[in-house]
Amino acid sequence: MTPAIIADSIVNICGAAGLGIAMLTLYRRDPKNPLTTRFLVALGLITLLFFMRGIAWWSGSVAIDRLSVIPAACVPLGALIVTEGMTRRHAPQAAKIIIAFGGVLLGLGGAFGLEAFEVPYGLALSAFQLGSIAFCAFLLVSRDRASLSESENLSIGRLATGTLVALPFILTDFRILFPDIPVRLGAFGALLVITAILTTGGGAETTRQNLLLSGLRIMSGLLLGIAAAWMSPDVSPAQVVRFGVVAVCGVLTIGLLVDTLRSMFESRAPGILNSLARSGARTRDDFIAELARHPIFAGARRYREPQLAAYDPSVLRGFLSTRPILRRADAPWGVAASDPAAERMASLMTANSATHVLVLSYDPIDLIALAVPVISADPATETALAMVHRLLALTPEQIAGNQT
Repeated sequence: MTPAIIADSIVNICGAAGLGIAMLTLYRRDPKNPLTTRFLVALGLITLLFFMRGIAWWSGSVAIDRLSVIPAACVPLGALIVTEGMTRRHAPQAAKIIIAFGGVLLGLGGAFGLEAFEVPYGLALSAFQLGSIAFCAFLLVSRDRASLSESENLSIGRLATGTLVALPFILTDFRILFPDIPVRLGAFGALLVITAILTTGGGAETTRQNLLLSGLRIMSGLLLGIAAAWMSPDVSPAQVVRFGVVAVCGVLTIGLLVDTLRSMFESRAPGILNSLARSGARTRDDFIAELARHPIFAGARRYREPQLAAYDPSVLRGFLSTRPILRRADAPWGVAASDPAAERMASLMTANSATHVLVLSYDPIDLIALAVPVISADPATETALAMVHRLLALTPEQIAGNQT
């Protein structure tokens, strides 16, 4: 095998693996959504195409290479299915017939050996795919925006942008158009787009952070590939490109896999808020008992005003009235270190080896001191503690019917 074939094979196998992970992610997010099914069909065709190409080129199998033309010719049909689902409109009947029958004819033709006529068949397949994608893009752009929600219009915009980004990479898969390119970049473009789509579902700040992390992965993979290329005895610009693309594809695929597994593990973990949401607790004591089952709250201690006699509650009351959550790292909490209230709270936290104090009430004083392990001290835990504090503060000591 030549270096070009090896690189093409690895890039396509990585692309198939990445899109397979993306399919699993989409299915987990909303398995019963009809639009999810349409995406899975389209992504399944592309995944099958990349996988068959990678295996065929790696093994040198002519039969698998010919059969890979079938999913390649059906990709426009998958794109049309997704386009109709996103716009909630049927495409013209004539276009459906052309794309469906054109895919079948070109797919079967390639499978039965029409690839022997490399130039005319390659031109026909490339023109069919690009023309179909352009038609789908036209349907997306000319959609009835008023009939769609803001989120639907935003999703369509992202899909159209992703298509435009991937199009130059898809063109490189046609050797008839680019015979001297060092490595085919179709799978590479698909990985870039699917990575961007899967990381832009949150708020603006989260999206920027995720895109920054994706950019860091791409740059680190590219630098790793360039560095590895210099270990080759026959370094050339083409080899540097191949090593760089292969490394980036590997990093993106591994990143998608790690992100998906982390999401699966976190969804199965008994989070603080999940524990409270599923519990039948109705009073503050019930909620605190439920929280005690969580590792972070296992060593927590609740202090009411009578138990704080040694710390002078009258001094603490005004201090705690404006500080719902105290973190040891923030001491002395905006006042002088010699402030009596700050000294007493620091002493309380030291005595309990506490990192946080949740103030449930300041008149009378009612608080919880707990220690958050270093490995759990992250923004997500801080957010969960803030939500738990608010929930406990709003929860009555006892239900109305049991008051005496």
